[in-house]
Amino acid sequence: MPQMLGTGCGQAPAFVESKTENAMASGAALFDLTGQRALITGSSQGIGHALARGLAEAGAEVVLNGRDTGKLSAAANTLRSDGHTMHELSFDATDHDAVRAAIDGFEAATGAIDILVNNAGMQHRTELQDFPADAFEQLLQTNIATVFHVGQACARHMIGRGRGKIINIASVQTALARPSIAPYTATKGAVGNLTKGMATDWAKYGLQCNAIAPGYFDTPLNAALVADPAFTEWLEKRTPAGRWGQVEELVGACVFLAGPASSFANGHILYVDGGITASL
Repeated sequence: MPQMLGTGCGQAPAFVESKTENAMASGAALFDLTGQRALITGSSQGIGHALARGLAEAGAEVVLNGRDTGKLSAAANTLRSDGHTMHELSFDATDHDAVRAAIDGFEAATGAIDILVNNAGMQHRTELQDFPADAFEQLLQTNIATVFHVGQACARHMIGRGRGKIINIASVQTALARPSIAPYTATKGAVGNLTKGMATDWAKYGLQCNAIAPGYFDTPLNAALVADPAFTEWLEKRTPAGRWGQVEELVGACVFLAGPASSFANGHILYVDGGITASL
């Protein structure tokens, strides 16, 4: 555990000195991730892949994760072709022991994971009265248990170093419900509250734990909705920005939460949703 400076009210832990110095940097330095290593779960496609590219362009060395090794290698090679340093770490994020072994092994062989983006997730659409129990259990394991498993495995190392960034991918459904996805809404509400719990337990060790809550983005997970003209018409009317989000529009929020600029942000849920949660 990091040593504390003094015991008086308002005195900060020693590790805060370096954080404060970083936060006082100006301009681009606040968003410079050079020398940092970032693990992103579920990063072979969609939001995870876009965030991997964005963090790499901000200077980070990126560790891609997924269960399908073929898709993972293809995604890594795409980013390598643009000159980015990529690692591939394949593990099942729903398996606690496998996660712990993979994270511990990577840290021992390669070095620190400074930034974790918990992005792995899935969707299943059925009205609640007909929702299959096995699909509900799968949503719980994929959308919330993975955040716990990977978050804990990385935090154990981050705590020892007195620093670390954890960014959980929540959803507009962290705050709002919509017909046919009640269990998904439950899992994303849990992601929001687990993020607050991580900050409450781990901020004292120098970690910043926050969440990004995307609105409706054009991703493989939403392919059925994107292809539905009636839903797109509804979304354009419901969202103040009047359109679907593009995955690249999540990068700025992620770089902010991953870098020195967010040194005093903790337990925050940052909605990137075109204003949908701000408007009736």
